[in-house]
Amino acid sequence: MAVTLAEEIMLLSLDDESGAAKERQSAAWAVAGGMLLDLVLAGRVSVDDGRIRVTDATPTEIPLLDERLRRLDAWCAKKGRAPKVTDWLTKDHTKAVKATIGSLCERGLVREEQHRVLGLFPVTRYPEADGSAERELRARLRTVLRDGPTHHARTTGLLALIHGAKLHRLAFPGVPRKELVPRLEELTAGQWAAEGVRRAIRDMQAAMLAVTAATMVTVTS
Repeated sequence: MAVTLAEEIMLLSLDDESGAAKERQSAAWAVAGGMLLDLVLAGRVSVDDGRIRVTDATPTEIPLLDERLRRLDAWCAKKGRAPKVTDWLTKDHTKAVKATIGSLCERGLVREEQHRVLGLFPVTRYPEADGSAERELRARLRTVLRDGPTHHARTTGLLALIHGAKLHRLAFPGVPRKELVPRLEELTAGQWAAEGVRRAIRDMQAAMLAVTAATMVTVTS
């Protein structure tokens, strides 16, 4: 079974040795956005004008995505009208991270370890158990960064999520931001997917910018 976009983002966030999550808050929004994008690419969900709709509730046969699809379908039905993407990301990002980590553990890509801080406070970490998926992912991202645009919607969509959530350092450590940002703008522009998918990505990027900005204001106020 292919690794989902949410799992790929989570692998980028989790430190291989310590298992601690880096850029935790921004990564959480991107994980939730990754699940949405996979559902859009699977033809189950549409995102347009900042609002989300379930267009086909048929299972994808990918447990991680199907659980989100069930939750999203039930939530949209309660709302009555197509709800905002920002509302779903705000509601789901914490649960999405927990579900994604659980899936990575089940796949054997990370392992769960219990620690105590100062000998008192329990902390759970998820260090790497099998690095093959992350190595392939990072090699693929480096290739696209070096060689240019790809016609694979999932990879370009992943770059768009990384860019939208400002996870540049996680995906491309060591690459100067002043070089990386315009490159990602170039790579995620153009006719790399159907208009509906590109529109969904733009809306999710805008939603992530909105929720991350609101989070920063809350933290600093």
